[in-house]
Amino acid sequence: MRQRKLGTTGPVSSTLGLGAMGMSGEAYGAADRAESIATVHRALDEGVTLIDTGDFYAMGHNELLLAEALRGRDREDYLLSVKFGALRGPGWRFGGQDNRPEAVRNFLAYSLQRLGTDHIDVYRPARLDPAVPIEDTVGAIAEMVEAGYVRHIGLSEVDAETIRRAHAVHPIADLQIEYSLLSRAVEAEVLPTLRELGIGLTAYGVLGRGLISGHWSAERSGAAGDARGASPRFSSGNVEHNLALVEELRRVADEKGCTVAQLAIAWVAAQGEDVVPLVGARTRERLAEALPAADLHLTAEDLAGIEAAVPAGSARGDRYPAAFMSELGVGN
Repeated sequence: MRQRKLGTTGPVSSTLGLGAMGMSGEAYGAADRAESIATVHRALDEGVTLIDTGDFYAMGHNELLLAEALRGRDREDYLLSVKFGALRGPGWRFGGQDNRPEAVRNFLAYSLQRLGTDHIDVYRPARLDPAVPIEDTVGAIAEMVEAGYVRHIGLSEVDAETIRRAHAVHPIADLQIEYSLLSRAVEAEVLPTLRELGIGLTAYGVLGRGLISGHWSAERSGAAGDARGASPRFSSGNVEHNLALVEELRRVADEKGCTVAQLAIAWVAAQGEDVVPLVGARTRERLAEALPAADLHLTAEDLAGIEAAVPAGSARGDRYPAAFMSELGVGN
């Protein structure tokens, strides 16, 4: 697989990364442990080097799962991107964000232990903590960089001003943020700021949580524990509108000779060599469908056809439930 560099100071990554959240039954319903591990193995064998997780995914289960999947692999053959700071409670409830310097060190120590590694390649707060200046958080991570426990600092879901403030303390490798045909708010201010400062972008939600995968239908009901049942874009009235956009996209994909999912992933990758799409595949089957997107070349005509099928701002419904929207640095 071809590679891309995350910003001017970040690591070299595969063109596509693997998002591991769903492998722990977090957000999208129950997952198969053996299949999840097999999917990680297949991704590595196919040249995927960037694996993204969060210490709060299923309360540490995801990190333990990855430790099992990565056991025996050469540590320099893959990159671990870890988000921290999200507080959880019983029943998997979220309880805010803790980005205090002492919390940074605490969360990092637990992640190193669960992952069975001596360093994290890219370490980032999952969200902005309104009670803690970003300078303090980044400063604490910078100390861990100096100590050798972290190699690069990343950010997640913050606005352009926060990016500038963080980057002034220590070089930022990349920003992780939702970016897809349905979620393009980053294009106004965030993406230009990243490029001005030489910071990469790792894009999650590239298939809109499955909505633009080509496999979703309005009749499909989420399984137990599937958070999409509470997502505005999947709600009645909105989902039908959004799936109509997918059908327009399917026409372009058919002409291109690829699947809808491959086209949607390739579109994100085509936004620049500084953009690395994260694919949240939970099975080898879905991974096998996604990987060819890394080599799918989109011409100017292809891009124009995609834009006509799914114009910017055409999605209906917020990308998160209302309770979570206030935590985001940018909107839809």
